Amino acid sequence: MINNLVYLIFITLLPFLELRASIPYGINVLRMPWPTVFIVCVIANIILGILIYFMLEKFVKFFLRYKIFSNPYNKIVIKTQKKIQKAVDKYGEWGVALFIGVPLPGSGVYTGALGAYVIGLNFKKFIIANIIGVLIAGTIVTIISTGVLQLIS
Repeated sequence: MINNLVYLIFITLLPFLELRASIPYGINVLRMPWPTVFIVCVIANIILGILIYFMLEKFVKFFLRYKIFSNPYNKIVIKTQKKIQKAVDKYGEWGVALFIGVPLPGSGVYTGALGAYVIGLNFKKFIIANIIGVLIAGTIVTIISTGVLQLIS
């Protein structure tokens, strides 16, 4: 059982896979109970998003010490953030939550954290968006993986 949990967490941490792959793997391949799979994968994915945003912030601050990076960053990112600030204030965390939550290729906490950082969404709002988005994605993927949609039709 512990090995299976480690497999789930490992798959959840992989870019472009995350819980979109770990939930179906846990339910359909490992034959684990769906509530256990859901809880483990969702928690791992939430923690992953928080770590990515935090590390991204440190990474960017490190490189901004050098003009070769800070000049283009200030011209492109800061200028864009100023232009879209009203929209970010109004829809920011909900937009990021939906982006993270829709289980499509390229969406998820990796790109959600990067997008949130680039648009200037603060850390606290990102955490809220991350939790909501991961819960949405986890629910959708779990429903599909358990075959609930087949029962309805």
